[in-house]
Amino acid sequence: MRALLCTILLSLTLASSVYSDTDSTASAPVDAAETELGDQNRVFARRGSNITLPCRLHRQHGMSFGRVGIRIKWTKLSADESLEEDVLVSMGFHKKSYGSFLGRVRLLEADDDDASLLINDVSLDDMGKFRCEVIDGMDDVIHEVTLEVQGSVGYSDGVVFPYSPRLGRYNLNFHHAEQACLDQDSVVASFDQLYKAWRSGLDWCNAGWLNDGSVQYPITNPRQACGGVNSGAGLRSYGQRDKSKSRYDVFCFTSAVNGRFYWLVQPDKLTFNEAAQACQDDGAEIAKVGQMYAAWKLNGYDRCDSGWLADGSVRYPISRPRRNCSPTEAAVRFVGFPDKKQKLFGVYCFKGQQ
Repeated sequence: MRALLCTILLSLTLASSVYSDTDSTASAPVDAAETELGDQNRVFARRGSNITLPCRLHRQHGMSFGRVGIRIKWTKLSADESLEEDVLVSMGFHKKSYGSFLGRVRLLEADDDDASLLINDVSLDDMGKFRCEVIDGMDDVIHEVTLEVQGSVGYSDGVVFPYSPRLGRYNLNFHHAEQACLDQDSVVASFDQLYKAWRSGLDWCNAGWLNDGSVQYPITNPRQACGGVNSGAGLRSYGQRDKSKSRYDVFCFTSAVNGRFYWLVQPDKLTFNEAAQACQDDGAEIAKVGQMYAAWKLNGYDRCDSGWLADGSVRYPISRPRRNCSPTEAAVRFVGFPDKKQKLFGVYCFKGQQ
C-alpha cells in the first residue's frame, strides 16, 4: 500500500517556440506551453532574460503528500553528456544551488507538484541539456529539457564564427578553445549550430573544435585545398580528438547582445592602448569579436573602417558589399593582429545596458 501511495510519475511540459520576456522578474517567470515529449524537448530564451524549465509531478489518484521526503535534483549535462554539473538540489525545505547558477536559480513551487526550475539572467553558457530528477526513496524518474539561447527577436538563433588567436591557426586545445570563445563574449558552438551556419552559407577551410569535443569544418564550395574538388559540400569531420593534446581553431557561437556596439569617432588613429582608453573615457569598453559578429549578423551593422578589438585584432563589419568594402560578400573582414603600438586604426566600442 505504501508503495502504491508513494509512486510518483513525472511529466514534463515544454515549449517548442516560447521566448522569455527580457523584462520578466523572479516573481513573473515565463510560462511554457505544452508540447510532445521526446528528443526535441526544447525551451528558448534570450540572453539576459529569465526562463522557466518546466518539470511537474503528477501523483497517482490525485493524492498529494507535500514535499516531505521528496528530493528534487537539477543538473546540466556536458555537450557529450559524459559529465553532470549540479545546478540545484532540494530536499524538503533545504535547497542549494551550485557554481555559476548560485543565486540565479530557484524552484518555482507554484504548488506541491511543481518542480520547475527558474533561471534568472540567462547567459550563453547556460545553453545545453538539463536533467530534472525526482527521488522519493523508492522511484527515480528522470526527464530532460534543452535550453537554447536565441538571437534577437525575428532570428531563430545567433551567429557562428571561426576564431584563432594571435599565435595563428591550430594553436588551441579544447580547454583553451573554450576560454578563447568566452573571452570574445561567446561559447564553443555545437554541431547543430555549425550545421545551421553551413546551411546558411558558412564556408571555412580551417578545422575547429565543437562543444562535443569533435573537430569539423564547413565547406559550401568544394575545392582542392579544402578536401578536394570531388568531395561534396558539407561538414568535414576529423572526429573526436584529444582535448588536451590536439590543437585546432574553434567555432564560437554568440547571440544578440544587451547593449550598444559602435564605432567611436576620433580625430586621430590610435594605438591599441589608446583605443582601449578611448572607449573607457566614453563610458564603454573596447568591443569583443563576438560582439562585432552579433552586431553584424543580427543587426546588420555596416562600417568600412578597420578598428581595434579587445583581443588585439583589427576587423571591420560589412553587411552591404561594395567596392573597396568586401565587394563580393557580406562578412566581418579580418585585417590581422598588428603591432599594438601601431597608430593606424580606429576602435569599436561596446556599452552594455545598465
